[in-house]
Amino acid sequence: MAGSRHVLLRWGLPRDPRAGEHVLGFLLTAVVTVVVTRGILELTGFPQIGGASLHIAHVLWGGLLMALALLLALCFAGPVVRPTIAFVGGVGFGLFIDEVGKFLTKDNDYFFRPAPMIMYLTCVGLLLLADALVGRRPADASERLAAAADHAVAGLAGGLSPQRRVAAEALLREGRGARGAEEVEALLAVVPEDHSELPDPLEVATRALRELLVGVVRASWSLAVAGALLVLVVGGGVVIVVTADSDAPAWSGWFVVASTAVVLACALRAWMLVAGRHQGWAVEWLRRAFTVELLVTVVALYRIDPWPATAVMAVALLGLGVALAERARLAQTGEDIDRAGGPRVPTAQE
Repeated sequence: MAGSRHVLLRWGLPRDPRAGEHVLGFLLTAVVTVVVTRGILELTGFPQIGGASLHIAHVLWGGLLMALALLLALCFAGPVVRPTIAFVGGVGFGLFIDEVGKFLTKDNDYFFRPAPMIMYLTCVGLLLLADALVGRRPADASERLAAAADHAVAGLAGGLSPQRRVAAEALLREGRGARGAEEVEALLAVVPEDHSELPDPLEVATRALRELLVGVVRASWSLAVAGALLVLVVGGGVVIVVTADSDAPAWSGWFVVASTAVVLACALRAWMLVAGRHQGWAVEWLRRAFTVELLVTVVALYRIDPWPATAVMAVALLGLGVALAERARLAQTGEDIDRAGGPRVPTAQE
């Protein structure tokens, strides 16, 4: 019944199955844009465009690119354009937020020391908001069916590539219990095949990273890799704190110490679970360790020294990816629940 459905569904707002992927691509593109922009500016001596009387700040180009991304979202239907929107919008957002220091200080100070931390916190906040919007409740069958229909509607105009048809059919299978499934299946059946499709600007990097992570977890030493990466990020954080200059606020160092203690506690728990052959729970505790590192430790590290903090963040993201890939592998292989870390169900004799 309509009254039992989630309010967003009643409002006509089904979630895109790839929403999390698009948001992550948007934010990672923004982070890379900030890093590249600041790196180029430092290498070139911070040149200014505009001559003696004007200064065309890159925040303006960022605003134009975000407007272009919004224009693409408003002008085109279907899922094909969304990766391009995420990429263009991410570059624009990165150029925009890179100048946040100018707009928080009276003297328009681009080098405002807390600016990198503020940028990182903003990205983390947006990621958490997106997770609250699309990741906190199970997918409804009607949402999967709506996504399949989205592919079909776009395919009516330009056809479907084999890869997109496979994705649409998978969504259709997941949405079988929803009203209209037979009609969507019939619609997909009449959509012609067409190999021409708008390129996904994030797909090359995504595919390379996916193949790397799959290769690691298939090699059966994913836990060792994740553990080694965790040692690197913890060690990197300690080095940053020890070598911090006197201008760094005292709270940031204590913040790193406290959060690192939590990370090490999670790592110790993971090691104990590995020893007890509870691989699934060990992976989960490693995931928690990397999450604490990214959400807490790296925030403080950005306040101390942005460039080393960026390196720690990159390694922590890679470690989190390994942990998530291993968790997905365990779920797909359906290994023994006790060995995978889940609660053991008592037998009838017990």
